Amino acid sequence: MKYVYLTAFLAFIFIISNLNSQNPEWVNYNYKHYIHSLVEEGNYIWIGMEYGLLKFDKTTETFEYYNHANSGLPDNYVKSIAIDKLGNKWIGTEYGGLAKFENSNWTLYNTTNSGLPDNSINTISIDSNNIKWIGTEYGGLAKFDEINWTVYNSKNSGLSCQGVHTIAIDVNDNKWLACDGLTKFDGTDWIRYTSDNSDLPNNSIWSIAIDSNGNKWIGAWDGGLIKFDGSIWTIYDTANSDIPDNRIYNITIDKDGNKWMGSGINLVKFDNNNWVIFDTSNSKLLKFGIGKIMIDNDNNKWMGYDGLIKFDGTNWNRFDTRTSGLSCDSILALAIDKDNYKWIGTMGGGLTKFDGANWIQYTSDNSDLPDNRIWSIAIDKNENKWIGTRGGLLKFDGTNWTFYDPSNSDIPPQLIESIAIDKNENKWMCTMAGLIKFDGTNWTIYDTSNSDIPSNYIRAISIDKQDNIWIGTSDKGLAKFDGTYWTVYDISNSDIPSDEIQSIAIDSLGFKWIGTQYDGLAKYDGTNWTIFDTSNSDIPDNKITFITIDNYGNKWIATYLNELVKYDGTNWSVYNKINSGLQDNFISLIVVDKYNNKWIGTVEHGLAVFREGGVILNAEYELQQPLKEKIITQNFPNPFQYTTNIEYTMPKAGCVTIRIYDAQGQLVRDLFSGSIDAGEHTATWDGRTDTGSEAPNGVYMYRIQFEGQTISGKMVVVK
Repeated sequence: MKYVYLTAFLAFIFIISNLNSQNPEWVNYNYKHYIHSLVEEGNYIWIGMEYGLLKFDKTTETFEYYNHANSGLPDNYVKSIAIDKLGNKWIGTEYGGLAKFENSNWTLYNTTNSGLPDNSINTISIDSNNIKWIGTEYGGLAKFDEINWTVYNSKNSGLSCQGVHTIAIDVNDNKWLACDGLTKFDGTDWIRYTSDNSDLPNNSIWSIAIDSNGNKWIGAWDGGLIKFDGSIWTIYDTANSDIPDNRIYNITIDKDGNKWMGSGINLVKFDNNNWVIFDTSNSKLLKFGIGKIMIDNDNNKWMGYDGLIKFDGTNWNRFDTRTSGLSCDSILALAIDKDNYKWIGTMGGGLTKFDGANWIQYTSDNSDLPDNRIWSIAIDKNENKWIGTRGGLLKFDGTNWTFYDPSNSDIPPQLIESIAIDKNENKWMCTMAGLIKFDGTNWTIYDTSNSDIPSNYIRAISIDKQDNIWIGTSDKGLAKFDGTYWTVYDISNSDIPSDEIQSIAIDSLGFKWIGTQYDGLAKYDGTNWTIFDTSNSDIPDNKITFITIDNYGNKWIATYLNELVKYDGTNWSVYNKINSGLQDNFISLIVVDKYNNKWIGTVEHGLAVFREGGVILNAEYELQQPLKEKIITQNFPNPFQYTTNIEYTMPKAGCVTIRIYDAQGQLVRDLFSGSIDAGEHTATWDGRTDTGSEAPNGVYMYRIQFEGQTISGKMVVVK
């Protein structure tokens, strides 16, 4: 019997630190939890990860999580941490420069606002005078006394390269740098040691530690462990010692003078005579090995790479540093069921179900899933999940798996890029060999040999209210299929800007929004084409990879230039790694749930969830919102002949949609959609429909939607 893994991340284990609001607008979920830095501060350990900064309480064994979305951290990729004499945390990031974290305040230093020469920080060390020494990837070495910056690089100093990867400071405040060999800097003079002028086996140094006798212990890539006493070099490698691997990633020295290092995938202890090797067979080390090692004041060893491990000399403890139960960070598909559960398809990690608190993983190891690469997901009215893979179509009813492939059905051997389900429960699938229809029994394949479909390579699909199938092709434009006839829109017979279609979305008015490969965004209302590109709008890129429409009619667009774009009908808003909680600019999909949360799948960095006003993950949270957040509204005159004013007071800034409906519930007018400030506002209805004609006498209803709320009022037209 196969079992499915269930992972619950409870509030008492992971405390999401949100310094800006009680309900954060961005939430991130990731699989990777690689550790790049470990620093002790009393009872806490500060952990630098690819997805943020963790503060670990050694007593309660709980984590506090800081990232770009919930704090002043400029970039989620934390490569280095140092703590100064005043307890301030200095944090070096991959792309966002240097951050100082003092109590609850963040101060950011980058190439724009300071003398920092490069925003990619590899290492930080602090000397006895509390001066910060910062090694960068491309800008050399920076010295910062919190007033003045001094930069040393290959052009103005004895530094031989621009990339400083490690800094160790001895008792005399000499700086020992890993930079194309080993370099010593005493504040005035530079001495460089390389494989050409010394016994250093190679110039690729990963780690430096200094013992109580002033000996330098150096870890080199494929060079083993090196000891340098200032005159003599001693090499320990696989040829002359019991060291298991010549790749030494990290070295730390404990109170007894023992050297602890990561050697390949092993943890190694060396007491100057004997070698003790720990691996997966005799310890709780992870299979990926050791990235960082830190020894606390109690002589406990803390190790990190794919998770956090503590070793007290006898016992091993592992602590899960993950922020989610995702099994892979490459998100290819996402669908939402009637219970608002998210079904997530990944590139190699199988299928994951998320209910807002618990994660369930389905893989080829623990279920009948035939392939861990999930390309598309759709959910029918019976809550069956239809899953597209490279080799066929999969149906999952919550218990049983049914797989359709060429061996047991008429489905062609194709990758299913997208699935849509019509009102009759027919499944329509996009492939590179045409459009496939499956009614539950019969398979129908539409290709250029047997139909008027313009191309066999189908990239996008959407179904309108009349059950027409709209497909986007890779090279032959847009096509509409009503079940009998094909209508093709291409550059030869319409104003569509391109025949290379990437995405299609249909709004509440039935307008088609079409993303093209190189020529921007197109809107088609059934008669007229409106083109939005960089020459006539504020859209930042003409390469559109994905489009979806939220509950208020806003268009959310992913571009090839790696940005998330919102278009409210008037204004364009752009979100990226720098100005938002996005962790990856490479967006694969955008799906909107019933709370108007945008679920954003990325190519390499998991899921981001975004909602203006704060993310809502469950109905219980929504019910807990205070009454003071409600909208206050009225309209006058009422009844009215020509115009009426709808007055409403917003409790806070956010996105508002106002629509007019007739007594039968039919949409009459999209009156307003956009972002507004808190306070009093007025929307005026002139008694006309969206087409410009006068609305007949009768009862009408206005509906204001804001942050998950819907407020309605009645009005009467009398002419």
